Amino acid sequence: MILYVVYVLAGLGAGVVTGLAGLSAAVVITPLLTSLCGWASYDAVTVALAADVLASMLTAYTYYKNKNIDLKNGVFVAITAFLGTVIGSYSGYLFSQAQPDGLGYISMATTIFLGIKFLVRPVTKGKDAEDGSADIGIKKRALAMFLGCGIGWVCGFTGSGGGVLMLTVFTIVLGYNLKVAVGTSTMIMTLVALTGAVSHVAMGAHMDYVPMLIVVAFCVLGAYVSAKFANKCEIKRLNRVVGICLFILGVITISIKLFL
Repeated sequence: MILYVVYVLAGLGAGVVTGLAGLSAAVVITPLLTSLCGWASYDAVTVALAADVLASMLTAYTYYKNKNIDLKNGVFVAITAFLGTVIGSYSGYLFSQAQPDGLGYISMATTIFLGIKFLVRPVTKGKDAEDGSADIGIKKRALAMFLGCGIGWVCGFTGSGGGVLMLTVFTIVLGYNLKVAVGTSTMIMTLVALTGAVSHVAMGAHMDYVPMLIVVAFCVLGAYVSAKFANKCEIKRLNRVVGICLFILGVITISIKLFL
């Protein structure tokens, strides 16, 4: 029964951070499944990617309705991110064979880092989707596509980190405000997560379908509610709330993994 409570909390928590800040569901799901439920890292990442598909899709749709997605430039980055994810998934498989718990520790450390990043350096400025959809120049677009490939690799390898790295590309390289960056990155993460999930299953990840369905269902619910809230919320407040939640989650999960 306790395990099923963890599955529900993992799904809800992942959905919330996806809807609020466009982060990968794996920053919540992978640490909880590996530290509290004893899952193998590669299998936990697979479930996280599966949850990411629907949660990111629903989140992206919500941001699109509120005109917070740049389809034009997002598609270019999505193409290279797709290629990077396929390579990253295979790299993650090889790594998991040598270090079975390695991916879990990487995800936990990433969670703490992301929390500190949102608290210390919040994203509060930038242009909206209509301004960003104008021609940004060949050099900036090429750089964004190159970085997108690297982000896809990271996401395929660890199952996490893709969301916040996408935010970095869209806020720093393309100069979007946080809401447009979140909306566009979740659109791309839908394709990236789907590619990663299929690749992981094809490479032999073990799937326990009942826990997976519970995690995915509550992740979608959390994403739906939080995405609606985020589109109406003040940006500084979003940064603060997400930063605190991620930092606390990261510290708790890595402490459990190390000391229990």
